[in-house]
Amino acid sequence: MRSQDRPALGITGAVAGLCLGFAILAAWSPLGQQLDAFAYDFLLRLRAPSPRASAAVVLALDEPTFRAQGSMAHLRRPLTEALERVARSGAAAVAVDIQLADLYDAYWDDRLAQALAANSNLVLASNLVGDRSTGQVTWEDPRPEFGRHATLGHVHADPDPDSINRQVLLEKAGLDVGRPTRRWALALEAYRLASGGAPVVETAETLEIGPAVIPAPRREERAVRVNFPPDRIEQISVQSFLNRPELAARLRGRAVFVGVTVQGGPDRLMTPYSAWYGEATPGVLIHAELYETLARGAFLRTAPESLTLATAFLLALALAACFHFLAGARAFLAGLVLVAAGHATPVLAFARDRVMPVSPAAATAWCCFLGLGTRHYLFTRRRLGQSEAQRARYQQAVHYVTHEMRTPLTAIQGSSELMGRYTLTEEKRREMAALIHAESRRLARMIEMFLSVERLSAGELELKREPVSSAAVVETCLERAQPLAERKQIVLRFEASHGSADPVLGDREFLEYACYNLITNAIKYSPANTQILTGVGRTGDSIRITVQDQGYGMEAHEVKQIFQKFYRTRRAQESGETGTGIGLSLVEEIVLQHGGSIEVESRVNQGSRFTLVLPRARDRVAEAAR
Repeated sequence: MRSQDRPALGITGAVAGLCLGFAILAAWSPLGQQLDAFAYDFLLRLRAPSPRASAAVVLALDEPTFRAQGSMAHLRRPLTEALERVARSGAAAVAVDIQLADLYDAYWDDRLAQALAANSNLVLASNLVGDRSTGQVTWEDPRPEFGRHATLGHVHADPDPDSINRQVLLEKAGLDVGRPTRRWALALEAYRLASGGAPVVETAETLEIGPAVIPAPRREERAVRVNFPPDRIEQISVQSFLNRPELAARLRGRAVFVGVTVQGGPDRLMTPYSAWYGEATPGVLIHAELYETLARGAFLRTAPESLTLATAFLLALALAACFHFLAGARAFLAGLVLVAAGHATPVLAFARDRVMPVSPAAATAWCCFLGLGTRHYLFTRRRLGQSEAQRARYQQAVHYVTHEMRTPLTAIQGSSELMGRYTLTEEKRREMAALIHAESRRLARMIEMFLSVERLSAGELELKREPVSSAAVVETCLERAQPLAERKQIVLRFEASHGSADPVLGDREFLEYACYNLITNAIKYSPANTQILTGVGRTGDSIRITVQDQGYGMEAHEVKQIFQKFYRTRRAQESGETGTGIGLSLVEEIVLQHGGSIEVESRVNQGSRFTLVLPRARDRVAEAAR
């Protein structure tokens, strides 16, 4: 696209900036955050299943188990029997996601305490309970006889605003016997014990357990996204485990999570998978999946916010460049490619275990595409309309010039034909020869004027550089225009003020044309019995040539366009005066080539004043000498 056909760079940048700002605000809105959550869930469900066997296994207190026991009220019996067998299975760690804060039966409670003590690397659930009357949150721990040989881990859930659990806070704080106490998550404690029991080392950005480094920034409350595996965790019914002793071999070297999985149970939560399939996930399975995330090191890290904003900014910049430097279909095709890139960037980041919000990049891409595309379309339509209007004016001018040429050509042809066909007196022959000469000169001036516009615009016309008296130029033009003024009974006045005798450095012929054009225009578009005032004076280092009439005047928006080729104001067209609309364009080119400028003041029905501002000759000579 040529530079003159491009939209203004500043406006393009402003549109892109507004679109970028709107997109970022939209991305930070609740709707944008919800769209990010939907996109995260969708991308998580697309992940390919892992070929490895799960490092965790769930012993499920499910429907078949409770049917065999009679009801859930007798949960302690199958739990105790299962833990007794787990103790002999060689499990790497045992995590019990069941609250053991009350008594059931003396026999079974004592037997359960012994079963728990027989399991090494044992983690029991501790839950936070809030007191509405005091506003305090306290830990509900297992009874002392159950937790004497166990580590405690919290099982508190922190769902997102849409009630879906996507992450787990690895640490929680509450009161324990009136003292503030912090506890690690159940799965984290199970992973620590299964890894050798090394203490948790904290930094601002990570938690370290031996050689393992867990990205859990303190500013994010030690949150870790659960990388829910598509193949899920192996589950073994407690009833099947009790009936088939050979199943104990599956627990060797793995972390065993024991919990209730019955449908409609109290400990079921929504996850990205369960939200899609419409069935809540048991809490014990979420703990096992968090353990799997820790054991595999499959962490989904949050991309820095600066990277997200930089991506959105680069997209806006690329789209702005696309619609500024390209035209038509190419601009829109390139824009669609960038929109696709805006959607693909978070997907590619997710493939590398980086979670980048989708809405900032996608919203920026679409807002900038639609905003810049709309402006590009409107700009192109406006340019097309201007081009068509200019072509129409050009055709009208050609028709006008062609029509004007017919008169001198007819006179020349007719006179030459008479001279060749008939015997004429010497006086008549001289008269016809003079007519042919005058009409041919008139025709030459028309052609020269029409071509001069194009030559000056293209910079192909060289002006003479010699001192010219501006006052003499104006007086010459007034003498030539006097007959035209007399026909309309218009008075031409000339005023020479201080410095009018100072010369300008330029081409007298073109300066005369510029002044003559302004004067004849003033005559053409002024009512009869009015006055036209011309003046020459000096202001500072400039010579000012002024032509002021009492004509129809122009509106403000017309003043801005009168120097366009073939443009004519509405009142000029309605006046009935013939014209091409190229005269003022030529005047502007002449003045600019002389290093000057044109000032225009006009009021409707009060007249117009044109002022040519030209540098004095001695200033231009001095500059050339330097």
